[in-house]
Amino acid sequence: MNNTVIRGVNLVLPQQILSSVSVWVKAGKIERIDTDKVQDDEQQYEGYEQIDGHGMWLIPGMIDVHIHGAQGYDMMDGTQTSIQEVSKACAATGCTSFLATSVSSTIEDLLRMIRSVKSVIGHEQGAKIAGIHLEGPYLNPLRKGMQNEKYLRHPDLDEMKLIFEEAGSLIKMVTIAPELPGGLELISYLKDQGVIIAVAHSDATYEEAKEAFSAGASHVTHCFNGMRPIHHRDPGIVVAAFEESHVSLQAIVDQVHLHPAIIRLMHRIKGPEGMVLITDALQAMGLGDGEYLFGGHHVTVIEGVARLADGTLASSTVTMNDAVRLTVENGISFTDAVHMSSTSPARILGLHSKGRIEIGYDADLVLLNERYEVQWTMVGGTRL
Repeated sequence: MNNTVIRGVNLVLPQQILSSVSVWVKAGKIERIDTDKVQDDEQQYEGYEQIDGHGMWLIPGMIDVHIHGAQGYDMMDGTQTSIQEVSKACAATGCTSFLATSVSSTIEDLLRMIRSVKSVIGHEQGAKIAGIHLEGPYLNPLRKGMQNEKYLRHPDLDEMKLIFEEAGSLIKMVTIAPELPGGLELISYLKDQGVIIAVAHSDATYEEAKEAFSAGASHVTHCFNGMRPIHHRDPGIVVAAFEESHVSLQAIVDQVHLHPAIIRLMHRIKGPEGMVLITDALQAMGLGDGEYLFGGHHVTVIEGVARLADGTLASSTVTMNDAVRLTVENGISFTDAVHMSSTSPARILGLHSKGRIEIGYDADLVLLNERYEVQWTMVGGTRL
């Protein structure tokens, strides 16, 4: 880990962009932030590697709370290699922390995935693992999307306790269908464990969703996708979430899962503090079109869009830096897009030293050019 000064960048802050800035990094933390105008003494750089930012954007490392795979690797493979390859792929696309995300499976396969994640934590070759996101298996077959129906089941407290025996505090987020039998009891248990309880793949009514949010659910996974749609006499989960100030929303911004007007509507109602950009990526991320096996299904990717044989969308191939670019192209400010990819997920996950470029915060940084392409990623002060 080198002490570093990154010179001549446009620094992206929550509500403004500062030009001609230098950011000093020492021992993996942000030590100092200066305008370049005051830096006229070369002696101050002794002991620091100097990096020229060439007037490009410096943003906080992005945090993906929902990613399944990348570069041909699926985290449900149950191998250290798969987890490491996803970690490296995340870093290459500007993501410095992520939640390793499962799909519905047998308990044996899930425990194998958890063990592989545990074995990699502390040895990541790219982005850091911030924990595990369980997407299922307690989901509603009526809104299953690409989730494999043969693995879906009702909430089971004994099974969840077994999962926690293996994973412990690594479980950061659990996506469930709260209307299923035992759903509210599971929410109560997960709340006691300090877990973020998310709703999706759910046919919950407005009333059932409000009850879940009152009981402790506070997040909506891939909002609008895999849930009862809005109807003027049956408003469903989304409207219930819009009304609850403590409920945040995930958005897959890939020009497929959400219409640009819906993205703008979510942003207008929730603001950047109440939205997070995600990839929901499968192993096709970084590889592109082809045939894949995901969640026990054959998936075909054509022009970057992943679908099952019946046309059902099957996750995404978007990267975090492209999600930011598309968010801006859809009419949302760059500072808000960065807030939704870095600051909001850090707050939601309780990562108190990440998600901002401020003195004392972790030096998780990304340099982007004007096309939103990642020039380099720094994780804990180390440039990858």
